[in-house]
Amino acid sequence: MKKYTNTGSKDTRSGFGAGMTELGQKNENVVALCADLIGSLKFDEFKKNHPERFFQIGIAEANMIGIAAGLTIGGKIPFTGTFANFSTGRVYDQIRQSVAYSDKNVKICASHAGLTLGEDGATHQILEDIGLMKMLPGMTVINTCDYNQTKAATLALVDHHGPAYLRFGRPVVANFTPADEPFVIGKAILLNEGTDVTIVATGHLVWEALIAAEALEAKGISAEVINIHTIKPLDEEAILKSLAKTKCVVTAEEHNILGGLGESISRVLALNTPAPQEFVAVNDSFGESGTPEQLMEKYKLNNQAIVEAVERVIKRK
Repeated sequence: MKKYTNTGSKDTRSGFGAGMTELGQKNENVVALCADLIGSLKFDEFKKNHPERFFQIGIAEANMIGIAAGLTIGGKIPFTGTFANFSTGRVYDQIRQSVAYSDKNVKICASHAGLTLGEDGATHQILEDIGLMKMLPGMTVINTCDYNQTKAATLALVDHHGPAYLRFGRPVVANFTPADEPFVIGKAILLNEGTDVTIVATGHLVWEALIAAEALEAKGISAEVINIHTIKPLDEEAILKSLAKTKCVVTAEEHNILGGLGESISRVLALNTPAPQEFVAVNDSFGESGTPEQLMEKYKLNNQAIVEAVERVIKRK
């Protein structure tokens, strides 16, 4: 099994901030819009270095999306930033009509996604956003796993024409992907080769999947681990290639079991090669207030839950 090392835990939102700082220097068409959350989205350096290209919209997220759509007409590449809940659920109509339907080159960047927002509670912990965004025709959906990958995804989006949703988080998590690893939208990354089960993970659950794979190896179970950073377009070829070997799959995500990565994988299997699947996800509920660690434990979004799901799915082969 290939070993991955945590090179120093960082928050994924800081990866976004670092990417925006670099984009601001490299591309004069990049503009940033924020809904009164400059510090939370790590826009500080971009605003400092390029005040003429930074727009503080205030707590008016629908206006922010509309302004971003308008800016694309003049050739600008707008990156919007606020919490994931306010980036999607609050402004879904504006995204659908002004961005997706109109095929505008807007990058909707969403921090504080999922349960790991923590103490702010259920009203802020959106668990439906991947489903909302992947259903929009033409919308690219990306969910990154660590600081390095979030920075790389931010940089990659500037060269991708069309509507895109970039999802990342608040807490400090393991930073384990190589800093120089190319980020290719729509291309899965094979982290570990295995023969008994495929673990397909996204976001914060990728590191947990790697920990689970080590624990499974000690039990004599060979787990293939795939990092799906792009939910849409989905790398179906990578999934089917792995399933041809393992014949079963576990999906892991910090999202509602309904509408997320797991359901996308189920569709691929149903259309191509039906196989047993187990889900590690929030089971159709809202979140609650608590520390990220407490919530991931209570809602069974950790490496132990992945191990248990693997043991169940292997019995179904």
